[in-house]
Amino acid sequence: MTDYDFDLYVLGGGSGGVRASRIAATHGARVGVAEERYMGGTCVNVGCIPKKLLAYSAGFGHGFEDAKGYGWDCGVNRFSWPDLIRNKDAEISRLNGVYRRLMDRAGVTIHDSRATLVDAHTVEIADGQRFTADRILIATGGWPFVPDIPGRELAITSNEAFHLPDLPRRVLIAGGGYIAVEFAGIFAGLGAEVTLMHRGTAILTAFDHELGVRLLHEMKTHGIATHLLTVIVKLEKTASGILATCNNGQTYEADCVLFATGRKPMTDGIGLAELGVAMDSEGAVIVDEDDRTNIPHIFAIGDVTNQLNLTPVATAKGQALAERLFAGKDRHVSLENVPTAIFSSPPIATVGISEEQAAERGLSVKIFKESFRPLKHRLSERDQETFMKLIVDNATDRVLGCHMIGDDAAEMMQGFAVAITAGATKAMFNDTIGIHPTSAEEFLTMRTPVAASM
Repeated sequence: MTDYDFDLYVLGGGSGGVRASRIAATHGARVGVAEERYMGGTCVNVGCIPKKLLAYSAGFGHGFEDAKGYGWDCGVNRFSWPDLIRNKDAEISRLNGVYRRLMDRAGVTIHDSRATLVDAHTVEIADGQRFTADRILIATGGWPFVPDIPGRELAITSNEAFHLPDLPRRVLIAGGGYIAVEFAGIFAGLGAEVTLMHRGTAILTAFDHELGVRLLHEMKTHGIATHLLTVIVKLEKTASGILATCNNGQTYEADCVLFATGRKPMTDGIGLAELGVAMDSEGAVIVDEDDRTNIPHIFAIGDVTNQLNLTPVATAKGQALAERLFAGKDRHVSLENVPTAIFSSPPIATVGISEEQAAERGLSVKIFKESFRPLKHRLSERDQETFMKLIVDNATDRVLGCHMIGDDAAEMMQGFAVAITAGATKAMFNDTIGIHPTSAEEFLTMRTPVAASM
């Protein structure tokens, strides 16, 4: 015990902050947490969880379409956006309560308030109360970024998309990352007319390039209009909607304009700059391998560090940090071979390095890939392909990357992530008996490498 009020004080009640505070408290630390918006942070409230619930809803529409080929007459389908949002909100409320109860049981002191740093060991919450802490953790996350263009107040971000009163008939989405393509699939699947525009020459550039190419094809096939090298420069309210003017002079009218143009770390106005905490040009907190800032007793994890903005990474980092500080463990989280999924339509999942990363690292690799129409869609009128790709090290035969676009990609990839993390070789893949008939077995039957596609 110290002379401070807390052994650890956490700014931010998102996935990373909650896990760090709870684990620290279970090891006997006196922990305080300040969260000004909603317990669980972006993921639980305006991110992963509600997004996937909406994606499930959109998927039912595709399922009704597929069912016709299997002899089902689904009759007239009626969709209610207000019902979906109300049920989604109820589930989010339940999860908020779960997070709060977990911390209460661990003995964490919760302040439903914004907190700022007064000095290197003191935080102040909104009502003026001040608390001292031996160690401080910054876990305030990120916030959607909207470009500073005329009429920007007419646009929404992913935050507001979960609370729209009605389903827009025409949706215009700006962006080419995973949030943009996910919402394009959601709104289109629920019946909206969707247009996606992106400033670059390709979408999903942070992933293996073939995933973006193939998803763009699938989006076009399913009626989503796409425009590359296109940037919205002005928004105007009209009698019938919102008029977007683009850099090429083209105009598009929509009922809803959603910007998915990136997120910024939430570091402004919480005292970091005044204390001299080192940040990069985007405002992300710079940390070392121990998640420590340039001030030894101040730490940072999650999206506020802009290392790898994924909920499981923040959660794992939070637990590892708490165990290092209060349980005497020397546990660290590797950012290699982190699996992730994009809940687009169809979904994408990936683990390990891309073909481009292999080239950047100077690795000699073999590329295996397969594209096919899965059994589920053989009787369906809906044209949808599944694509799989493996990156294999020539020197060691280890599988370095595994990528997929198609139904159930995320569920499959978790198991392959274990294999790749464990160092599985292509020979091991070849020797494993597949489950038939499944799409997953195709990862085990690719025998002939192909030429690099870059």
